Amino acid sequence: MDKTQLQAQLILHHQSFVDTVNGLTVEHFERSPNGKWSGGQQLSHICKSTKPLVLATALPVFVLQIAFGKANRPSKSYEALVEKYTAKLADGGKASAPFVPDFVPFSSKAGLIHKLNIIIEKIQKNTDRFSEQDLDFCILPHPLLDKITLREMLYFTIHHVQHHHQQVTKHLGSA
Repeated sequence: MDKTQLQAQLILHHQSFVDTVNGLTVEHFERSPNGKWSGGQQLSHICKSTKPLVLATALPVFVLQIAFGKANRPSKSYEALVEKYTAKLADGGKASAPFVPDFVPFSSKAGLIHKLNIIIEKIQKNTDRFSEQDLDFCILPHPLLDKITLREMLYFTIHHVQHHHQQVTKHLGSA
């Protein structure tokens, strides 16, 4: 995917997730089925996990290079990144402590949706500052995937919200 496609997919999939979460009842938003995260916790987790990308995409390329280094390999494809993430999950990978949500009351729904919309808008706009080459040259740390390129982080962000959207939808079906 090129930068324009990445930005469009980022908006599309986060909006689809928001639309689903926005339609949740109090019960579906707050209920944790079978020890899994509730709809509210899914929303909170997506906010927590995307927020660091706002800062990363706001930094100049040279600062990212100083802080995290430079890529020593080409970016993986979207499919290869998803495959790597899926394998990490299958091996028992889970969200690290800073990204694990507490109970989220229904009264927080509108505020969290607003927050997520702002986060995604900022990431989308900040991505404009990077060239296609920058997306493959800059690397960022990921708690489960180690160091990945900025392009791969955007791939991850797109897939990650789809993964959690599926979790919300799955739990709606089992209610």
